[in-house]
Amino acid sequence: MKTRRSAASVLAKAAIYLVLLLLAVACAFPVLHVLALSLSSSTAAASGRVVLLPVEFTAKSYLFVLDNSAFIRSFGISLQRVMLGFPINMLLTLLLAYPLSRTKAQFRARNALSWFFLVTILFGGGLIPLYMVIRSTGLIDSIWALIIPSAVPVYNVILLMNFFKSLPDELEEAAFMDGAGHVTILSRIYVPLSAPALATISLFVIVGHWNAWFDGLLFMNSPAKYPLQSYLQTIVINRDPKMLTERDLELLKLINERTTKAAQIFIAMIPIICAYPFLQKYFTTGIVVGAVKG
Repeated sequence: MKTRRSAASVLAKAAIYLVLLLLAVACAFPVLHVLALSLSSSTAAASGRVVLLPVEFTAKSYLFVLDNSAFIRSFGISLQRVMLGFPINMLLTLLLAYPLSRTKAQFRARNALSWFFLVTILFGGGLIPLYMVIRSTGLIDSIWALIIPSAVPVYNVILLMNFFKSLPDELEEAAFMDGAGHVTILSRIYVPLSAPALATISLFVIVGHWNAWFDGLLFMNSPAKYPLQSYLQTIVINRDPKMLTERDLELLKLINERTTKAAQIFIAMIPIICAYPFLQKYFTTGIVVGAVKG
């Protein structure tokens, strides 16, 4: 009987690993294909011979992209957006999630405030009112037009609020007995114990800011102020020649357009690829802390 259960357990585990392996391959294939395409020659890319490995290896596409001042400028704007937007999003999320996680006896306005933010998820004013608000506040053509409208991610607030509610009430009661205030409880107890939730929300915020492109096209009048994804949308997808200089157009005659697009897309993925392992470490640490606490 034990042997049968053991064999069934091994088969189930093998099936799970197989499914995870197939999912990993499905996720990695497009990235590897783009990388191989960006490192292949123009003739190999044009003939469709590139799959997972570079054919006729060359780095001319990367030299072209890194020498493109418009691409470098938009890359810097996206970095600036993440560096400004991330701390603002996280700070406001923490400051909202903590009071909303209290009981009604502790915070009387909890229900009213919760419904106030919940309505913003269910209903929206529309694109034109949003643009009119941004224009009337003088944020058009400013980096703050990309940050302030999404400064309070309500979905992230709800995630963190529910995580705070799952923490034992005895921790807060003991802290109050020791003379701690709400700021101390939030910063020294709730934040360290919320590593898994904060790591998840951090990933959402970073990826959201980095991948956003529509607001750049909407709120930026000058292409010189486009973030990276708006620039890629204009150059790689819509192929706007106004975004290219005469020198870029001459170089594109010598370099295949597919390899150049692939190089720009892969460079745009590098910050997220680098950030995820860093956050993954905190995922693991937070899970261990939660298990010990449990």
